[in-house]
Amino acid sequence: MGNEKRLLSAGFMAILAAGVGFAVRGAIFGNWAGEFGFTNTELGAIGGAGFTGFCFGIVIGGMLADKFGYGKLVMLAFALHVISAIVTFAATGATHDATEVAKAAAKASGYNFLFWGMFLFAYANGTLEAVANPLVATLFPKNRTHYLNILHASWPAGLVLGGMVGWIFGGSWSWKVQLGTYLIPTLLYGVMFFGQKMPKSEASEKGLSLSEMFKDVGILGGLVACFLLALFFSGVFANILGGFMKPDPTDPDKISRLGNILGYGVGGALLIGVGVMTKFSKGSVLLFVLFCTHALVGAVELGTDGWIQNITGNILTPKQGNMLLVWTSLIMFSLRFCAHFIENKLGLSPVGILVVSAILACIGLNLSSNVNSFGMALAALAVYALGKTFFWPTMLAVASDRFPKTGAIAISFMGGIGMMSAGLIGGPGLGYAKDRFSAEELGRVNQAAYEQIKSKDAKDFLVFGKVNGFDGTKMDEVKGRLAKAREGDVTTEVAMSKLNATDRQIIEAGIVGDRKTLRADSAIPAIMALIYLGILAYFKSIGGYKALSIAGDAAPEPAKTG
Repeated sequence: MGNEKRLLSAGFMAILAAGVGFAVRGAIFGNWAGEFGFTNTELGAIGGAGFTGFCFGIVIGGMLADKFGYGKLVMLAFALHVISAIVTFAATGATHDATEVAKAAAKASGYNFLFWGMFLFAYANGTLEAVANPLVATLFPKNRTHYLNILHASWPAGLVLGGMVGWIFGGSWSWKVQLGTYLIPTLLYGVMFFGQKMPKSEASEKGLSLSEMFKDVGILGGLVACFLLALFFSGVFANILGGFMKPDPTDPDKISRLGNILGYGVGGALLIGVGVMTKFSKGSVLLFVLFCTHALVGAVELGTDGWIQNITGNILTPKQGNMLLVWTSLIMFSLRFCAHFIENKLGLSPVGILVVSAILACIGLNLSSNVNSFGMALAALAVYALGKTFFWPTMLAVASDRFPKTGAIAISFMGGIGMMSAGLIGGPGLGYAKDRFSAEELGRVNQAAYEQIKSKDAKDFLVFGKVNGFDGTKMDEVKGRLAKAREGDVTTEVAMSKLNATDRQIIEAGIVGDRKTLRADSAIPAIMALIYLGILAYFKSIGGYKALSIAGDAAPEPAKTG
């Protein structure tokens, strides 16, 4: 085509815009908690919308990409990126001296503006990735792992830039100005894509129908996606019902239960639709396993990334938390240019790379849970960064290599499942874990202090019970006193010695909750490592890992068994 590198660069800039917005959002969680009074669970739900919207964008975009062309999807994404900024910036908290009723109203409206603003932002990101992933896989069919890792090096690059915004300007710029910086790379990718000729995927070139592209996904693959969509719609319907139904004191879970019934009804209907579209094809068991595993990837990589600077900032200092996000992102950015060397010079197959990555991520999260100095954090998070670097793009490469007949659909579904899992399980789950572990610790050491600072609203997560997390506004006041005590000090421990006993216990309980959250999080890559070992054994049993073509022939590269 002649414009391969231009299109690769445009895709790089598009995902970079998503990374900038994601990193800034993580840095301003504290601003939102203080301005609106959100708990960690509520912040996790807002952050989760920044993932779930991605799922809709990438899945719908993946289904339309081969039929409508990549150019139209890029135009849609650009418009949504701008609209999302308008919606998000409409959120405004109540003044400090406002009545409790006014504060509650501002919190409710602020939650909705931020939630849907993040959803639109993520939908735009997903639409762009529905373009960029198959585009790069099509442009570089003989070296997908390498070039998809280069494409996704833009994500940590965006995290670096967004993290630096929070690091340098967090104390002087408003959260709206900080978040608005993602519009700069948005404008750039729009210019870079403008007027470019786009290729078609191999499946589209061969004239495969949408039904044929869906065959390998089938009922099994649809089951993973539809389950996550059912979770999403359950929450949406519960919020809608809560807007016009009065709570029933005799049945406090009635609204939530009705939301679940409607949500799973939608999920079931969508699964039936997938069955009809594929003529009730069972789908590939391997692709089903890859989809399930990528749900874990989304939960541990993106879910953790959404909280890591908040968690490390609590354990150390907020500025150090921002610096550590930049540190891990720089490691990821550098290593994603090395996938070709690892695969070809070291002889590891893409699945072998994933096995090693999962083991390192598990070790890194456990090490991170025990840090008590900036130097220790640098080392521990470096191990975690080594582990998480290759997860996302290498999983996409495996799906693209092994299932070429799916065109843009399989890798779009995979990306959507990862993001939906991050939004519904990873982000909210870590927020819930922080709330539960911190509440349990403070309740153990000082029940009166917990009663004073806990939120009025109890929140649950999946099958886990309800918990009253720390009220964001009250916690912001405690952190304000800690920040004042920290002036001139390097460590949180020294600053805490200047606080009264109650404040100190609240801060310490939060840190205990953060450490326990990271240890609980490390179980996910441990499970992933076992799954990848099983996949590796499967490929060894059939002669090694090979990239396939639609004709069924192996690509010219030799099989890799390690």
